[in-house]
Parts: sequence; structure tokens; C-alpha cells
Amino acid sequence: MSKKLKKQIPNIIFGLIFLVGIVIFLYPSVSNYINSKNQSRVISDYEEMLGNISKEDYSKIWQAANEYNEKLAEQPLRFKLTDEELQEYNSILNPTGTGIIGYIEIENIGVNLPIYHGTQESVLQVGIGHLEGTSFPTGEKNTHTILSGHRGLPSSKLFSDLDQMIVGDTFLLHILDQTFAYQIDQINIVLPEETNDLAIVDGKEYVTLVTCTPYGVNTHRLLVRGKRVDYNEETKLIVPSDATRYTPLMVAPFIAAPMLLIAFIIYLVVTSKWFKRRHKSAGKPLK
Repeated sequence: MSKKLKKQIPNIIFGLIFLVGIVIFLYPSVSNYINSKNQSRVISDYEEMLGNISKEDYSKIWQAANEYNEKLAEQPLRFKLTDEELQEYNSILNPTGTGIIGYIEIENIGVNLPIYHGTQESVLQVGIGHLEGTSFPTGEKNTHTILSGHRGLPSSKLFSDLDQMIVGDTFLLHILDQTFAYQIDQINIVLPEETNDLAIVDGKEYVTLVTCTPYGVNTHRLLVRGKRVDYNEETKLIVPSDATRYTPLMVAPFIAAPMLLIAFIIYLVVTSKWFKRRHKSAGKPLK
């Protein structure tokens, strides 16, 4: 190995460390952007498939969902289903056969995510899960729908900003050919085993959004409950289903990365000149 190459080893090591740092730095934002595009595509595909369903079929699907909810309201709160019950559960509000019930829009925190049957980890990695054993969102009273989502994933934002919601905020559920609006009326933090706030309330129609808290610790559950309100222009979202919302957190890395790269190049140039001057002053020509 030549002396010149040996002297460049520190620069090469620094460069590799710098590049690895850039990759780590950009990964969350790039991954979240890609996942957001995928989630938007899933929603667009879902809406396209719904276009092939007739009004008569819609009526049958809604009837089956309402009957399911009515039976559920007569039973005690229970989240574990038998295989037979699970088979029936997965057939409700699933006309596309994809396991997608619909999608949720929360304008205040930039959420636009598909809702899937179940809360398996494979579901929660890509969207929002509907908790088995709870009501389906049908726009009827005596129902309480529970929707669960992760927060703090490096690959996708999901419900990461749910703690920013306040009482009075609204969100929308797009289910089949209907849109339901909900206004937040209660926010609680409970232990995982405390489930009283998830029960059906006579004469009420609720949807509760659930995620882990505190951020990164996940010892408790954040429950954000919404009551059904009329869907009108005041609650209507302006973000289309196939749009991607660009937040400062997503944009910042793409601004910072070129600046860091320029700084690295300047460092290499300055270091190279410093080595040359040092060798010249020492009377040791570079080989």
C-alpha cells in the first residue's frame, strides 16, 4: 500500500461513516413517504373496486353489518373470538375480499389510512386495525367501534400524532358508499387491561381511536373517542384520498442531506490541501 493511500484511509473511513449516517438519517422520512404513497394507492384501489358493487349488493352488505352489531350489543364485551366467529367477522363489510373495511381521514394530523379487519401485527404495520369483538361502523346507535394504530414506527407515521388531537376535533370514516363524521368528546389514558371505556353505551354511537402511550414507552393506552355528528361541509376534509401530505419533518431531511454532502466535500478538499501543504513544508514530496 502506498504512503499516499495510507494517508487517505482516515478520509475514506470518515466518508463511509458519513454515508452510513446519511442513510440512517433519511430512512424514516423516505420510508414514511413510500408507505404513504402505498397507503394512498390501497385506498384508491379500494374505491375503484367499490364502483363494481350494485345498490342491491350494498343494501345486503349493510344489512349483514347491522345484524352483526345488534347481536354484539346483546353480549358482554369480549375481544377473543372463536374460529367460527372469526370467519363471520371477516365476512362483514368486506365486499372487495381484501380485508379492508374502509379508510379514516383526520385532517388535523394528516392521517389518511386504510382500515383492516383485525389487529394482527401484519395489519398494524401498514394501516389501522379494527378490533375484533367491537362494533362495525354503520352509522347506527348502540355501537362502539374501536380502531387501533401504531405510533413511533420508523417506517410509517400511522397514529404517531394522535396525541395532538383535542376535544372538539373531527375525523371521518369512509365505509363502502357512506361517509360518517365524528367529533372527539373524550380523551383518556388507561392501562392496557382497563377496557371499560370501550364498551357499548345504550343509545350512543361512538368510535374510539387507540394507540400506545407514552411515546416509545408504550405502557398505557391513549383512547380518543368520537361521537357521531352530521356530515356536512364543515366536517368535510379537503385532502383527497390519493394525495400525499408533506410535513416539515418529511421535507427537512431532503434539505439537510445536500447541505451535509456539500459540507463533506468541502471537508475533503480542505483536508487534501492541508496534507499537501504539510508535506511541502516538511520537504516530503507526495509519491
